[in-house]
Amino acid sequence: MNATSRIAALRLPGDQRLFARALLDSWACAMAARDEPAARLALRHSRGRGAASLWHADATDAHEEDAAWANGVIGHVLDYDDVASAMRGHPSIAMLPAIMALAETEELTLADCAAAYTTGLAAILAISRAMVVEHYARGWHSTATIGAIGAALACCRLLRLPAAQTEHAIGLAVAQAAGTRLSFGTMGKAFQAGQANLVGLRSARLAQLGFDAAPDALDGPMGFASLYGTGAFTLPDFDAPLALEVKKYPMCYATHRALDALLDLRAEHGLTLDAVRAVHVRVSAQALSPLIHHRPRTGLDAKFSMEYAAAAALHDGSIRLSSFTDAVVNRPAIQAFFPRVTTEEAPGALLPRFAELTLHHTDGRVLTARQDVLRGGEDAPLSDAELCAKADDCLGMPGAAATMLARLLDGTRPAGLALPFAMGDAA
Repeated sequence: MNATSRIAALRLPGDQRLFARALLDSWACAMAARDEPAARLALRHSRGRGAASLWHADATDAHEEDAAWANGVIGHVLDYDDVASAMRGHPSIAMLPAIMALAETEELTLADCAAAYTTGLAAILAISRAMVVEHYARGWHSTATIGAIGAALACCRLLRLPAAQTEHAIGLAVAQAAGTRLSFGTMGKAFQAGQANLVGLRSARLAQLGFDAAPDALDGPMGFASLYGTGAFTLPDFDAPLALEVKKYPMCYATHRALDALLDLRAEHGLTLDAVRAVHVRVSAQALSPLIHHRPRTGLDAKFSMEYAAAAALHDGSIRLSSFTDAVVNRPAIQAFFPRVTTEEAPGALLPRFAELTLHHTDGRVLTARQDVLRGGEDAPLSDAELCAKADDCLGMPGAAATMLARLLDGTRPAGLALPFAMGDAA
């Protein structure tokens, strides 16, 4: 059985807890982005008639494809949504908008959505472990590329398509898979996350109608692995843990270990920005590749800048949603500090990831710290209370997230509206 067939045959039971936490986090991040220019433009483009909800308090319903695309854009524009290290990307926002839009149209249940999500996530992680290192290094945006394949599988699972049609949907998704890391720091990155959902949903719908595609699109001689990676493609077992990393900071997760260490040093030693002469950050191999903006001027640029992460953390003592307005990024003290931040990648492999900090104080002291375990990551996940606190902050509705999470964990109610606060009103 080739890799495409193995993926197409995947049918995992739903992990309701994993799904519920992912949906709450993704939707809360989308709501926090309601005033972002990219979000407003996506909603403006996608308003129309249909049964699927747009993730915005004032938005009307839309056609399922429009909703899947727009909600993917909105949920990713802040770069605050969950990640998976194995993918080097954001699996939930690449497929949850498509899953929820399709579930609304088909009037399916949250339990159906959980099964689709769990299956799609397993496929994303398996494909990523097989090829993502080279894929990402070549400049591909794995959220958009591998994410689109996972979204297609998830939608097929939701529609209960047989394996043969699912193979065709995967082939159609491969035909559309695209996305470049050059878009990081622009609206194009969020657009690409939206595209993963659109591609996945459309591919499943076309396969459902009888549209066919190459049955070995993943590992055939001119398939996805050959064109987008090294060509070597051996899927690992699908029983690996399905772990996600819930972001503590609304910027690229490549900065997060360094931020954990830096904020600890700041708190321990009472550091201020003007008391620091230099900061050097050393990380595992290839860990810096998403951080392409060294002198950011916009909030979107700053999300992909280690220099900004260090300067803002030292100056403000925190990294919050409010850290990423253009005005805050362009504060003179922040801009002046960028040349004092240097970075280095260690030789060897990307995993296990780490960050080492060497900080030079103006009084001559040299402070060091190392962060191996990512707070919010696989080995130190956020508790439900911590996740709900993040969601409450995104929503501006203290205490609301706990109720939403409880409704999502119930898993027996009709999908109804895709918005968690509207779920559970009907048995």
